[in-house]
Amino acid sequence: MFSGLIREIGKIASLRGNRLEVFCEYQPCIGDSVAVNGVCLTAIESSKQGFVAELSETTKSLIALENFSPNAPVHIEPALRADSRLDGHIVQGHIDGIGVIEHITHLPAQSNFFITTAPQTLLAILPKGSISVDGVSLTIVDVAHNGFWLTIIPHTLHNTLFKTYKLAQRVNLETDMFVRNTLAILQNLDMRTKGHRFPKSWVDVDSIQLAF
Repeated sequence: MFSGLIREIGKIASLRGNRLEVFCEYQPCIGDSVAVNGVCLTAIESSKQGFVAELSETTKSLIALENFSPNAPVHIEPALRADSRLDGHIVQGHIDGIGVIEHITHLPAQSNFFITTAPQTLLAILPKGSISVDGVSLTIVDVAHNGFWLTIIPHTLHNTLFKTYKLAQRVNLETDMFVRNTLAILQNLDMRTKGHRFPKSWVDVDSIQLAF
């Protein structure tokens, strides 16, 4: 479990087969979870230079793998402790969509980004809701038919990879866990009832969330 608050910018040393080596100051213990560009990975080796993790074929098929090329900068976040402050939002490190940066405008007090994504991913993206972009916890400003808007404050811009992002670049997306799970439950109920009406008031949604 993560919060979407980036600890540091690391660098990819190599990706050979399923073996990913990352250079960074953080030294995890063997078996620790570490988010790399928002992807939850398990450290299998650790040293003063960084750590090594393994990527399954499934993980590689779901993420923007081109951003894991040698010397590429990446966001690093250790897993939360039970007594940690939750200053961002609850992030699992499970990438459920890929976004493409289609618009960037830099202003004195903020930077505006528009990111397109697949229709299925957009179903779980709500205005003023939370989203993780390459592991960074952010608030969605607005949602369009093919993507969503983000407003990035200068502090976030300068302390994350957002300052390096370019048009057409792909990024890892993780939608809000609670929205995603509720959506999945409702879709599953629709399939099970085979079109028969199932009550979907806010009371029903709250009950599903509480039961989860």
